Amino acid sequence: MEKMNKKKNKGGRKPKLNPAQNRYMFRLTDEENAKFLALFDQSGMDNKAKFIVSLLFAKEMKTVKIDKGTVDFYMRLTSFHSQYRSIGVNYNQILKLLNDNFSEKKALAYLYKLEKQTVEVIALFKKVVEITEEFEARH
Repeated sequence: MEKMNKKKNKGGRKPKLNPAQNRYMFRLTDEENAKFLALFDQSGMDNKAKFIVSLLFAKEMKTVKIDKGTVDFYMRLTSFHSQYRSIGVNYNQILKLLNDNFSEKKALAYLYKLEKQTVEVIALFKKVVEITEEFEARH
């Protein structure tokens, strides 16, 4: 009976193979702390202890700088592409409705108007592609 109790798993977390048990403490002035926090923010790491260890043992430190203008441009470009896709879906729906519900002459008249608008959208999209290529060349 006692052998069965010893074999049962008691649960809990599995012990680490190489636990970090040694701890060091140091103090920073306000200026040093501000500089440390700035470096930590630039690194993109989520754990200050791992950041300090990577600095001490000269592991590669990752620095990420986020340009708000670039992020804003990317978000607007993404929304523009989603709108462009929705225009394509609406275009297909309109063509199907014109084909199903109108005579050939009336459908051609509406298609002519739609074609003019499509040319304007294509010109706008070409301009967006040029601006995007110019932006990529600068950044």
